[in-house]
Amino acid sequence: MTVEMFERAIASTKTVLANVEPDQLDATTPCQSWKVRDLINHFVGGNYFFAAVAKTGSPPSGGGGERDFTGGDISAAYAAGGAEAVGAFKAPGVMEKTLKLPFGELPGSAFVMIAASDAFVHGWDLARATGQPTADLDPELAEQLLAFARDAIPDQFRGADTTAPFGPKVDVPDDAPAADRLAGFMGRQV
Repeated sequence: MTVEMFERAIASTKTVLANVEPDQLDATTPCQSWKVRDLINHFVGGNYFFAAVAKTGSPPSGGGGERDFTGGDISAAYAAGGAEAVGAFKAPGVMEKTLKLPFGELPGSAFVMIAASDAFVHGWDLARATGQPTADLDPELAEQLLAFARDAIPDQFRGADTTAPFGPKVDVPDDAPAADRLAGFMGRQV
């Protein structure tokens, strides 16, 4: 469980984000309640949320806000937030520090894996929503995140959209690309 995995997830999603056109912001996504604009705001804002938690040990007051990152240079905002979060996770002692989150307390080493999974899977969501390929999204990282998710996500965290963090598992063939198998495990229709 390393910060490097989070960096790789950010890089993967950054590549997908660079290929999004402004006229795609209102397209639907695999996250049923979100349009592309909502998805981007979630994961760009997520980097700033991850950074705040890693720096302070708890979520920012107000949960990080509802800022719209799609009105400016989205790629620059994502890169800046990613750099801030990576820097916060790399700070001495953060991997061992207990972080307080809305769903419980975790060591930084577990939270960075949640951050990596979030960044990577939402990159997959964005690729699907904007007609980009998913098979080439860092297969090695996808396998590692899938192994982590299988151990870390209990069934009680699954349910309908907006009622649970993850949807019900979707069966995906074993020979499907690793990113697609990860997305299916996270509840995405592949």
